[in-house]
Amino acid sequence: MAVKYNLVEKRSNPMEDTSEKKWYATTQSATPLSGKEMTRIATKNTTLAPIELQAALELLADFIPDQLLQGHTVTLPGLGYFRLTFKSKGADSVQTFDPKEMIYDVRPVFVPDKALRERIKKDIEFEDGGVKAGNVNYRTRADYYEATGQGGSTTQPGGPGTGEAGGDDGEL
Repeated sequence: MAVKYNLVEKRSNPMEDTSEKKWYATTQSATPLSGKEMTRIATKNTTLAPIELQAALELLADFIPDQLLQGHTVTLPGLGYFRLTFKSKGADSVQTFDPKEMIYDVRPVFVPDKALRERIKKDIEFEDGGVKAGNVNYRTRADYYEATGQGGSTTQPGGPGTGEAGGDDGEL
């Protein structure tokens, strides 16, 4: 199965209005599975009941925040690990550092396991999901070419695992 992407025109440096615009691939996200659907599909052809997986996931959802708040990294074997990260303002001296005022943007971060990342990268294929130009979403590049009067090939560079047509809006 292929991952769909959209081409979106963006400035190479969004902070500069004069920077050159280029076309970038961004992930076209599908509708997420509900928890019930996900557990049913994940437990298919196993002896584990979907309700058991759902209960285990709910236990993890309660367990992980408690562990992170104690300063632990939480490893999920075969998947990756959760850790806390935050930003901090600088203080002129050790004595003037106030964590309540200077630490901000506290958030959990999930880091995928290397084997999981490699499996995804090895098996990934990309599929044209269209072009977003301004406020218009074109279903395919061919639709964009037709609507804008531009010629252009409908063949797409990049193939499985090449990354040529991949996006940089998420990290694997």
